[in-house]
This record gives sequence, C-alpha cells and structure tokens, in this order.
Amino acid sequence: IMETYSSTLFEDIFEVTALNPDGKKVFESVNRLAATGTTFECDLLLDINSEIYKVSEMDKLTLVLASTLNLDASPADHFSYNTQSGQEPTLADNYEYVMHGRVFDVSHQKDGVVVIAASFGGLLMRLTGDQRHLTSVLPDMRLYLLLKK
Repeated sequence: IMETYSSTLFEDIFEVTALNPDGKKVFESVNRLAATGTTFECDLLLDINSEIYKVSEMDKLTLVLASTLNLDASPADHFSYNTQSGQEPTLADNYEYVMHGRVFDVSHQKDGVVVIAASFGGLLMRLTGDQRHLTSVLPDMRLYLLLKK
C-alpha cells in the first residue's frame, strides 16, 4: 500500500485587514500585513517584500505553510535552492510569492490558542490561532510560506 504524505502543514485564505498596522514602515521595501483567516479565524502578521509582491487592504490571499516544495511530499533539502529551469514541477509553481524560513517560537496560550513565530531571512511571521489547526507546525522546523491572490 502506498502511503501518501502531505507537505502542507497549514492552509487558509486570509483577508488583509491592515498594511503596516503600527503606522510606520520598518524598511522601505517591506510591508507588514495584518490579516484574518476566513476558515480557521487565525490572526496573521506577516512581513513581505513590497517591491516584488504588492498587497492591498481587503485583498484575499491563500497562504500555505509547507514542509517541502516537492509535489510528492518527499523531504526538502533545506540548505540549498536550485532555480535552474527544466527541473521537476514544484508546489511553488502554483503560487506567486514563496519564502523559506524557520519557526523560532511556538507558545501555547490559554484556551487552546497557540502563537507561532517564524523568520524568513529576517521577514517575520506571527500566526495566532486554535492549536487544533496548527499541530503540524513545530518549534525549530524549517518551512516554506507560499502566497497567492
């Protein structure tokens, strides 16, 4: 029997509620977006490179956290990235914006709420929600974040 593995750790559609909610941009080319998940009602704060990916308030974004970009869900080599053309299709082909990073904190709050913090080369993500939907995201895990409108 072939067992199928999913590389998807979390997926939801988020509605952007604010850009740079603290009222200031930390870096010229970075926007911090605040968004709310439409299915699991998670709260998201996410830094993105605004020079290469434009996001506006009220945009709806599909966000996926994945352990690998390999379509067969085989483990990723998290220490190299090959952009040569002609390679196998990957999960990234279906998305507009992809980052690679590491979970640096998973903190459990009261009432079954968990806060996940990750860094993607210094661009930060904070995802807050019901721990039942976020059990696959573990401390110190390397992962991919994928976005599309």
